[in-house]
Parts: sequence; C-alpha cells; structure tokens
Amino acid sequence: MPMTQDPMKQKELTSRLMHIVGEDGVLVDPAEQDFYVNDWLGKAHGRTVAVVRPRTTGEVSAVMRLCHQTHTPVVPQGGNTGMSGGATPDMSGAQVVLSLNRMKRIHEVDPINNTLTADAGVILADIQKAARDVGRYFPLSLGAEGSCTIGGNLATNAGGTSVLRYGNTRELTLGLEVVLPDGRIWNGLRGLRKDNTGYDLKDLFIGSEGSLGIITGVVLKLFAAPAGRVTAWIGAQQLDHVVSLLSHLQSTCGPRLSAFEMMSGASLALVTQHLDAHVSPLEKVYPYYALIELADTNMTGLQDMLQTALSTAIEDGLIDDCVVAMSEAQSLSMWKLREGISLAQVKAGKAVKHDIALPISSLAIFTKEADQAVITSFPDLPIINFGHIGDGNLHYNVLLPINVSSDDYKTKTAVLNKRIHDLVAQFNGSISAEHGVGTLRRDELRRYKSSVEMDLMISIKRAIDPNQIMNPGKLL
Repeated sequence: MPMTQDPMKQKELTSRLMHIVGEDGVLVDPAEQDFYVNDWLGKAHGRTVAVVRPRTTGEVSAVMRLCHQTHTPVVPQGGNTGMSGGATPDMSGAQVVLSLNRMKRIHEVDPINNTLTADAGVILADIQKAARDVGRYFPLSLGAEGSCTIGGNLATNAGGTSVLRYGNTRELTLGLEVVLPDGRIWNGLRGLRKDNTGYDLKDLFIGSEGSLGIITGVVLKLFAAPAGRVTAWIGAQQLDHVVSLLSHLQSTCGPRLSAFEMMSGASLALVTQHLDAHVSPLEKVYPYYALIELADTNMTGLQDMLQTALSTAIEDGLIDDCVVAMSEAQSLSMWKLREGISLAQVKAGKAVKHDIALPISSLAIFTKEADQAVITSFPDLPIINFGHIGDGNLHYNVLLPINVSSDDYKTKTAVLNKRIHDLVAQFNGSISAEHGVGTLRRDELRRYKSSVEMDLMISIKRAIDPNQIMNPGKLL
C-alpha cells in the first residue's frame, strides 16, 4: 500500500530524506517545487511531498531503500523536457519527485575505446561538447539538447535527427548503472561491444520511463568527428516521391547520409507565418519538402556527391527543385525551419499530436489514408505532418484553434487519436516512436499491444518493483 498522506508521517519522511541528501537537497516549498511538478508543455500538473535531489548514486540508493521500506511512490525526473507527462507526479501529493539534476559529472572520456562515462544528470549538450573536446562525436541531437539530461534520454529511448545513421539512444549505449526500487545498485558500466553472458539488462531499463528503476550512470558510444557537412533543401509534389528520394540517396551516398527530414507544405507555411526571419529557401511553394544532410570524416567530394545525386533525382522526376547550402549560416537557417515547427504550432493553435512510427515503405499510403480520415471528420482543421522520415517517424498533428474550449479539445482529441492510431496499427506501426508513453498514451497502450506483450511487461514490472512504487500511473 502507498504511504499514507498523514502530515506527521510525511514530515518524518521529509526529515529522513534530508538526513540522506542534506537540507539543500530536499525542496518542500511549493514555489521551489513548481518547476518539478509541472511539465514544460503546461499539460501535466501534480503535487509532491518533496523534491529530492541526490548528488551521488549512493544517495539515490539510500533514498530508494527508504521509499521502498515506507511504500512511498517515486517519480524519477531528468531535465523535465518530456512530451508525454512521464516525469510529472500526480495530484495526490504523496509521491516523491527524485530529480537527477545535481548528478552532473562526466567521469571519463576514452577516445581510444570511443566511449564516454557520465552521470545520468549530465545535460545532453555537455555530453556532445565533451566528445568534441577530444575530437570525437556523440550523435544524439534534439531540440531540447540544451536542457534535457542523458538519463531522461535513456529512460525514453530518445530519437532525434541522427537516428537514420546512428540509431536511437538504445543503439548509442554500451552500459548502465541503475538503482533498483529496493535500493540495490546494478553496476553495468562496461564499455564493451561484445558481452554474450546472458540477458542484456541495459535494454530492459532503456525506454522503461522510470518504471523499473533509476538510471544513474551510462557508458555511451562515441564516433569519429565529421570533418564537414553538406545540407540541401528540396521541394516535391508527392510524399511517395520524397520516400523514393530517400532510397535513391541511400544507394548513391551510402552511410554519408546522416539526416533526412520531411515537412509538409502546411508545416513550412506555419513556420514562415508565425516565426520572424524564417524564409523558405525555394521561391515556389510545394506540397512537401525535405531537409537532407550528408556528413563524413573526409569533406572532399561531399558537396559534388550530393549535387550529382539531386540532379539525377530531378531528371527522374522525384523532386521539382532543390538548393544546396553554400555556407554554415545557410545550413543553419534550413535547420531552423525544421526545428521551428513545434514553436510555430504553439503560436498558431492547440495541436493534437501523434508521434508515430511506420515502415518507411508505408509512409505515403498511410498519410493519404490518414489525411482522408481527418478531412472527412474535420474538414476545416489543418494537418501538420512532419518528421524523421529516414527512420519512419512521423509527427502527424492536427491543429485546433488556439481558443478552442477544453471540452471541445478533449472530444476532438479522442476522435482523432482513435482514427489515427487505429490506422497506425493497421500498418503494423507504433503509437509512440520517440516521445514515450507516459500518461499521455498509457490508456491507449492496451488497445494496441497484444495481451502477451502486456502480460510480459506487467510480469517484469512486478518482479523488479513488487511494491509498485516506481513512477506509478505511467507506461503501464
């Protein structure tokens, strides 16, 4: 049973937590807690008996032993930049928020083994910089990289713009350190590419959204630093042409193709309309655009390779127009168009968001059927479709007016979610590609996961967390 909300027992718990991490490591003032109990999107809100901020794995272990003994629910939190409400406590006020934001040490950067070992609370941008400082490259990159933590990236198996070439966070991880619900520490911080000694436990915790334990440390893969990049922007009439262009570039450019992002014409129009100084690189308007990037340790011939591949694509009728960035500033301006979509949506209205994954070969037909389903029910609502098409991840969003009532938003959201996610299931896709399940998709998960999958996940949860204190109400 969860810990009682009796004020005396909560006061005793808080006192014992302070004994473990120090008075400055426990926040009880509601004003100081505000950042930790509300998500950055303003959609998830909660209350907490205390925000606990340990500095070491040993302190995390002691906190978890106490919470395990007292049956106190714990909500692990990294940078609090999630999109699915997975790091926000509920409104009971009985849950403890355990923030890793004071665990910021980078312990080792090994350019020979191409590994980096760090605490879970290190900011992603600091991981990237530490790799650059020794002439190496850590490829995970996303919009929140200046504030999200590597532990949060691991807990949600974050994707980003480089998955096409380097894979999700899961593929970038060699080892983990995890504090279990009862306070035991599993030290799996091994920088090995081969370790065939049984179950791969790290993969159990990556993507588990804090429901099985608390990731406190990580060994990450590093790569040779690219000597340069070449960026291009293309316009096309049809999404299936964009998909064919991806296949064409993979054949002609091979592993040098590091990013392939797509956005619909409506997505680009939203950005240029609502964000100052954002201008399309092409004069004409097209139904679809793609942002392409090649990178290599040898810059020689890279630009010629991309220009030749795009010229062939124009001759074959795959694309209508393109421009290759001739400077770093021009490349950055292209990326700002892609990265500005989320902010433009906030300014323009209230988006019903779908972070979905599909087989790349199904993207065009899925989009056609999804568009028809939305237009049939809500013909006046704009569809904002964009994403990491190189790995099959679409952000298929429907924009409601900014002044839509709460009841109308909930009603339309329920209808749209069912229609879009049912269609995703028909194409053997996933209703959460990179944002996680959290509270946002938890109730839908049982509709789209088989009973066997759900039973397996619940069995694992019960075995590792018998008191059910880890991030309750999230994922499962």
